[in-house]
Amino acid sequence: MVGIVIVSHSRDIAVGTAALAAQMAGDEVRIEAAGGAPDGGLGTDGALVEAAIAAADQGDGAIVLGDLGSAILTARHVLDGHAENGAVRLVDAPLVEGAVAAAVVSSAGRPVDEVASAAEEARAIPKL
Repeated sequence: MVGIVIVSHSRDIAVGTAALAAQMAGDEVRIEAAGGAPDGGLGTDGALVEAAIAAADQGDGAIVLGDLGSAILTARHVLDGHAENGAVRLVDAPLVEGAVAAAVVSSAGRPVDEVASAAEEARAIPKL
């Protein structure tokens, strides 16, 4: 199954988003949270992102979703070493909706391209 990494400036947001997506996907999809600074405050940490990617990618790849500016920059920096095979990719998608959509598609055993597309397509889902 394709893994999912949630990168946020807030540990609580990353953990909560990962928990919500996991409830929708079941136990087989690896969803990892990489949120907050090492001291527990707001921020992003490349080492946390790297560890989350390593835990999420169980051989079928992983997608990475971020919340705001430096979370995306941190994820891009970390992914520079993963770009060769395209199995791990940063996806431009809304954090919560994208994570849930990706988790559901991954739970169906779909490949990384389809999981990434599901997350991206979540941008177009109207709420009202």
